[in-house]
Amino acid sequence: QVQLVESGGGLVQAGGSLRLSCAASGHTFSSYAMGWFRQAPGKEREFVVGISWSGGNTYYTDSVKGRFTISRDSAKNTVYLQMNTLKPEDTAVYYCAASRQAWAPHELNEYVYWGQGTQVTVSS
Repeated sequence: QVQLVESGGGLVQAGGSLRLSCAASGHTFSSYAMGWFRQAPGKEREFVVGISWSGGNTYYTDSVKGRFTISRDSAKNTVYLQMNTLKPEDTAVYYCAASRQAWAPHELNEYVYWGQGTQVTVSS
């Protein structure tokens, strides 16, 4: 069992930055690939970024490439999402999730554990 708790969301102006954290409980954290998803009002939850269980591979959806960076610290059981040059269209609830796959799949149903989400609002 893995429990995930996100933090770091908030209100920021366009062009600003935020750093999200996802703290995981459980001693098997390092054996899970991790992903960040987001869901805007009226839209489906979508994959944003992912990182393999080893941390050696990262995956980004095109709209955030060059602006977002995912990383993980296995000693702290934490995954981070650094978001720079934020845009109003990045406004959403952001969720971290854990997958038993070695890589980070884009499909929601490949993830077995989810956090409660953290709101990110980018004003124009």
